[in-house]
Amino acid sequence: MPSLLGIDSGLTVTKAVIFDIDGTPLAVARRRVTQFVPKARHIERDMNELWSATADAIREAIALSNRPASDIQGIAATAHGDGIYLLDQEQKPLGRAILSLDSRAGGFVDRWMESNVADHAIQLTGQIPHVSAPSALLAWIRDMEPERFARIKHVLSCKDWLRFCLTGIIGTDRTEASTSFTDVRTQEYSKDALRLFGLQDLVHALPPASRSDQIVGWVTHEAAHLTGLAKGTPVVAGLHDVTASALGAGGYAKDVVAIIAGTYSINETLSSEPRVDRRWFCRNGISPGIWNSMSISPASTANYDWFLDKLCAGELKEGSSIHALLAPEIEAAFDRPSTALFHPYLFGSPYGAAASAGFFGLGGWHDRGDMLRAVLEGIAFNHRVHVDALRDGFAFEEARLAGGVSRNPLVVQMFADVLGMPVTVTETDEAAAWGAALCAGSGVGIYADPQSDPRDVTRIAKTCLPDAARSADYENRYRVFREIAEAMTPLWPKIAALASE
Repeated sequence: MPSLLGIDSGLTVTKAVIFDIDGTPLAVARRRVTQFVPKARHIERDMNELWSATADAIREAIALSNRPASDIQGIAATAHGDGIYLLDQEQKPLGRAILSLDSRAGGFVDRWMESNVADHAIQLTGQIPHVSAPSALLAWIRDMEPERFARIKHVLSCKDWLRFCLTGIIGTDRTEASTSFTDVRTQEYSKDALRLFGLQDLVHALPPASRSDQIVGWVTHEAAHLTGLAKGTPVVAGLHDVTASALGAGGYAKDVVAIIAGTYSINETLSSEPRVDRRWFCRNGISPGIWNSMSISPASTANYDWFLDKLCAGELKEGSSIHALLAPEIEAAFDRPSTALFHPYLFGSPYGAAASAGFFGLGGWHDRGDMLRAVLEGIAFNHRVHVDALRDGFAFEEARLAGGVSRNPLVVQMFADVLGMPVTVTETDEAAAWGAALCAGSGVGIYADPQSDPRDVTRIAKTCLPDAARSADYENRYRVFREIAEAMTPLWPKIAALASE
């Protein structure tokens, strides 16, 4: 029976998910991938380890599906966007990949923001420079690691590296191509964009871009041996996980804001014309003539995961679900008043690279539940910062929420109350992988296009409406949250400077 494989590689876990063509998940396998932090603000991974882990996950998923690998009709990968995965002349990894949580290039971005580069960038590329963009990271390598820079032959994204490992073909897709070096009007690569950042010597290194659902290669003999896939299985170009998540959750549409609460705070909406603003990135949609406007920061559920890893280590080792164990504490905290607030800026923020995370309003009577509540509210407040920015440029009255926290009804209701709008969640545990699988299915002719989701999305969707009283309370808490952030803005660089001292 025909099936599809969607690969979803995030910043900590890489997954292989096999779907029936009706959208039913048949099997999922996960592997953690090591993050290396050699120094502050440097966050990297080994590219070969990533491929090995992904290949293992694919092999396990095939075994768990109880179907032959030959049933898989098409494959697509999606993965974290931005960051860089470099290859040399021999198409071998050129050092570790730099992840999108990395902020080593903050000084370059600061200088660009203080000059006219930022103004030129937003007019030309549809986005201002940011620390994890290929433009900033490549400029850092050019100045700080010139020998490595001179050896760059190919500049890829995460999912492009996995696609290369499957097929041996270098390339990217339209959504990923627009992370730094495309003209926002033509949606094609621009030499002027490279020149703007002093990277014109890398024009040869930009990979050719295809439609996300275009077949670009076939599983090689070597990849088949490592993964258990059938040699010759079609592989399509794939897409940025931001877009894949919205597509898989049923939120890839105009008049809807798709919210993905993952490592990054992702908030996006579609338009049929480019609209640029410093508060969002205007990037390519899946199809020509469609733009995806994204207001983002690396400040979402990675903060919750950090809290669990660092402050709940004992419970994590017990083997049962940490979320189930903590649920009573969190629910009790939501039922009582609290002054505790948290700014979720462990890995980045809308306030620049110097911002850092912190609790405010803590008292000796607060417990872990109060702190977890503050973390979750801080995550939702940061999403609202971005959603409010998009509301200034686009019309939408509904939000679609995806990401691990969307499985918790209490958190979904909190998002509705914080945003003051209906929030809909679809029963899609692996939204990004399903979005990739839709592209694979489109590419091999199973679906008419990537948006032809065979599921009855209305049947599997649940909507939370905002509660007027709670929304009013959150309006007050959000206002204080923003006022503290504004007050901290001149202090955060001084705090960051303490490390250099």
